Amino acid sequence: MFGGIKEDIKTIHERDPAAKSIFEIILCYPGLHAMLSHRIAHWLHSKGFFLIARIISQITRFFTGIEIHPGAKIGKRVFIDHGMGVVIGETAEIGNDVTIYQGVTLGGTGKQSGKRHPTIGNNVVISSGAKVLGPFKVHDHAKIGSGAVVLKEVPSYATIVGVPGRVVIRSKVTSIEDIDLDQVKLPDPISDQLTCMQNRIRMLEEKLNNKEDGK
Repeated sequence: MFGGIKEDIKTIHERDPAAKSIFEIILCYPGLHAMLSHRIAHWLHSKGFFLIARIISQITRFFTGIEIHPGAKIGKRVFIDHGMGVVIGETAEIGNDVTIYQGVTLGGTGKQSGKRHPTIGNNVVISSGAKVLGPFKVHDHAKIGSGAVVLKEVPSYATIVGVPGRVVIRSKVTSIEDIDLDQVKLPDPISDQLTCMQNRIRMLEEKLNNKEDGK
């Protein structure tokens, strides 16, 4: 438990340039508070104390704005940055070295029983406002852009943007240090298509004008 706490604090210090000291992280980071609370709630849940575990998770939700079902399985060095509005469902599974920004939902798509929430691999970045919905896997080293709605499996090393989410980049990284945590400078395939259409229209207009001038 204490080893995990130390890892969580070190992770925040490494990934968040706003973190100035260990004491600031301990006192002021709701993502850290939510993770510590979840570890306790998850242990109780695994021992069959479902109600107590759920009460702890709801109290944590009240104070942090982060809702993690005690049944969710979360790995090591998971960093929830800011965290307000993050929802992680009961059968969600999260690997190691994952970064999750505010407003992210790891949810289901209906009232089906059994596995109904996503499985997140290692070294994954899920940007603010992204919704990952369904019992599929987001493979290792993937990056999900801000506001994306992901409804199907995500391959390793892929960058996903849009609604519904689609792959725009596949580039390999070797460690968490190589992952770009920038949420803004991502490709926009819709904008690229519109630019191509505008260029095509401009070219056709020029041809028409040339033909009219030649009459």
